Amino acid sequence: MSPTADPVISIDLAFQAAPSDLMDAEADAQLQERLNTQDAWELDLITWLTAMRNDASLVCPEVVRTASEFSLGLQFCDDPTIAALNGQWRQKPQPTDVLSFPALEGDPPIGADACLELGDIIVSVPTAQRQADEHGHDLLHELRWLVSHGFLHLLGWDHPDDAQLNAMLQCQERLLAINGKVQSQGEIS
Repeated sequence: MSPTADPVISIDLAFQAAPSDLMDAEADAQLQERLNTQDAWELDLITWLTAMRNDASLVCPEVVRTASEFSLGLQFCDDPTIAALNGQWRQKPQPTDVLSFPALEGDPPIGADACLELGDIIVSVPTAQRQADEHGHDLLHELRWLVSHGFLHLLGWDHPDDAQLNAMLQCQERLLAINGKVQSQGEIS
């Protein structure tokens, strides 16, 4: 199958909503829905997967380009939860904004009917809120930015140097622009 083919993609999303004590009662309905339900995240992830698969210039494992069913986890949590995970898996016991746990190692063989496990993305809502405030944009934008970052890690992207970090950030901006307003990190609207 060529990268430009566009088969129907389905995602089995294991979604864990943000704990209720992280919800601001004043938050707008769109943000509350994003933190509590998976539908909009599934749409974003399917759109992003399609974009990555269809652009041969972007790093995307061949198995991802050809699979039609995907499974991944998305969890929103508090700072203590992500700090514990960061300590356990990265030996850095402090809060971070996003953790990703890729399941792909190389290009595993996949049967036509198999569901491809991509891995898990975990986002700290309080850290995301602080970063949104620092960057001068809303929490929903920051959450989408962080999920897109974790998503690219699941596809094998990394940023050990400035050049690779810049390429990853540019790709995130491209993904976010597909389904909504994009704003470069540090840019104030």
